[in-house]
Amino acid sequence: MPTHAEKRHLPYSPEQLFTLVSEVDRYPEFLPWCIASRITKRDGDVIEADLIIGYKMVREKFSSRVKLDHPDSIRVDYLDGPMRYLSNEWKFIREDDGSCTIDFYVDFEFKNQIFQKLMGVFFNEAVRRMVAAFETRAEELYGDDGKVVSS
Repeated sequence: MPTHAEKRHLPYSPEQLFTLVSEVDRYPEFLPWCIASRITKRDGDVIEADLIIGYKMVREKFSSRVKLDHPDSIRVDYLDGPMRYLSNEWKFIREDDGSCTIDFYVDFEFKNQIFQKLMGVFFNEAVRRMVAAFETRAEELYGDDGKVVSS
């Protein structure tokens, strides 16, 4: 049952970071190990999505429900796939200067004990790399000071 929680202060607004994290269909563009993503259902502030995660010869598809509370938080709940459960939450806390502190939490367990043991070894590093990928993507989109970069 690996869990990971961290807080990061970034120079972007909660709205910018909320948009970045909520665009699940764009994850394959920047998120490590995300091979494909597809939104399967949209109902107001709730979406359902399939992600295919892979590394070398291993590929797994999982489905989740994403609850959007603009611009304050995003909650991800597991629906189907190779895990017993998955719980993930992003909170976007506005600071006085307009910047944002992200409060990130993830907890999951694989059904397959071999995957679970393997993931336990790499879990913290993998999550750090994924969170860093979101931070790098924010810098690409919004610059290093939170101002939108023109293409």
